[in-house]
Amino acid sequence: MGDLFSQGFIINALLVSIVMGLLLAYLGVHVVGRGIVFVDLALGQISMLGVAFAGFIEQDPTVVSIVFTMVGAFLLSFVKVTDRRLKQEAIIGIIYAFASALTVLLISKTAHGEADISEVLFGSLFTVTHSQLVTMAVVFGLIGLMHVLFRKRFFALTEKFENHDVEDVGLFDLWNFLFYLSIGLAIVLAVRAGGVIPVFSFIVVPPVAAILLTQRRVGTVLLALALSVAGSFFGVYFSVTFDFPAGASIVAILGGLFLLAAAVRLTRGRRVTEEVEAA
Repeated sequence: MGDLFSQGFIINALLVSIVMGLLLAYLGVHVVGRGIVFVDLALGQISMLGVAFAGFIEQDPTVVSIVFTMVGAFLLSFVKVTDRRLKQEAIIGIIYAFASALTVLLISKTAHGEADISEVLFGSLFTVTHSQLVTMAVVFGLIGLMHVLFRKRFFALTEKFENHDVEDVGLFDLWNFLFYLSIGLAIVLAVRAGGVIPVFSFIVVPPVAAILLTQRRVGTVLLALALSVAGSFFGVYFSVTFDFPAGASIVAILGGLFLLAAAVRLTRGRRVTEEVEAA
């Protein structure tokens, strides 16, 4: 195993997947708690829309996609559903569909848009440079530091959304905006390296698997972080060993970890039921 991780591009792929996996898994605890798991797909699609628009106007796709994603995050921070007949996911799903349609329309009018969109969709972990890794580590570290320092405010707001108690949340809430801004910035940087599907998996799978295994908030966060690191390590190892795409390998390993967590939860539930019946 040591020989596999002796090459620079493999180490970079592993480190970048761990860096983005840690932050995305933490943010995913809030995303899953709020019931807005579609938000990362929506922001990822908005990022793709920015790439398509950049190709249409022949500008730098990275800069344009960041601008689009930040604007999208700002607008999504205003989405608050107080009608109990509706779910916030429904509104975000409409935004996702709309952004997807605009992306297809723009691609149809650009000469090289499909190549850029392919990179955004699937990523390219093994081509990540050291400078890209450092940039992501610094930005993600700052975002993570903000969430650690103000964790009580972020979790208090997430609990309001969990309980559908958002009537007292104003049209513009600073902490809600900072949450969407941080997740938007994290997604636009992570998507360029890892692709939309791996980013979605990092946000959703580790928190959901952790929730299946523990009910404590701190335990959920720590377990989600551990699962994201395990998914990154074994995903890259599986990719290099068997010559599979890195992004798909990581998603497959995360899926396997989720199935394992579900099996543990099911076994634990049956054991509790048997003990109750025996008593």
